[in-house]
Amino acid sequence: MAKVELKQPIVDEIKGLLDGAHAAVAVEYLGINVDQDTKLRKELRENGVIYKVFKNTLIKRAVAGTEFEGLIPDLEGPTALAVSKTDATAPGRIIAKYAKEIKPLELKGGVVEGSYYDRKAMAVVAEIPGRDVLLSRLLGSLQSPIANFARVINQVAEKNGDAA
Repeated sequence: MAKVELKQPIVDEIKGLLDGAHAAVAVEYLGINVDQDTKLRKELRENGVIYKVFKNTLIKRAVAGTEFEGLIPDLEGPTALAVSKTDATAPGRIIAKYAKEIKPLELKGGVVEGSYYDRKAMAVVAEIPGRDVLLSRLLGSLQSPIANFARVINQVAEKNGDAA
């Protein structure tokens, strides 16, 4: 069996991982210790992010011709992929959080919702709160005027009830 045929299942695995993904982030991980890596992987897993190390050549084959093709220039040196199919900002946000504590860990670049972002832009994307936080903020801001209106109506009703 040729080497290419042996590697095809891994390329297919990467393609499957990226299929339907909202975000894929290339991560430089060389130099982190086992405890740090375990904590990072645990938090990524808890947030629905798949984190795996693949050979750059196999990632390049898998992303060629897809919306994740922008990652190709970042595929130099040791690379891990952090992929999320649920929360577009989770991979970048979590990796950036750990990169502040673990100096060898770095965001190389990423594709979020079909757009490529380099290292600096990914740092900005990483500052965006998660979907759940944004939804709760939206609901809070929608609920506030309604609650205030209800209080005013209640006070008017109580005042009119006392006068009668």
